[in-house]
Amino acid sequence: MKMWISFFAMGLMFVSVIVTIVTKEKLRGFIRYLLLSFSFICLMVAGIIIFLVVFSGPVPD
Repeated sequence: MKMWISFFAMGLMFVSVIVTIVTKEKLRGFIRYLLLSFSFICLMVAGIIIFLVVFSGPVPD
């Protein structure tokens, strides 16, 4: 189960990078800052998830 949760977090990181790249290249104005905020939130959530997965310890077999 932890593996799938960490895959979800990595997916959030990927989405964050793609949104940031597209936003900085193509958009201007309010929508740019809105999408960059969304990207930052995705990155923060992914970081928290990875932190919890790593420091929760090994799972019993």
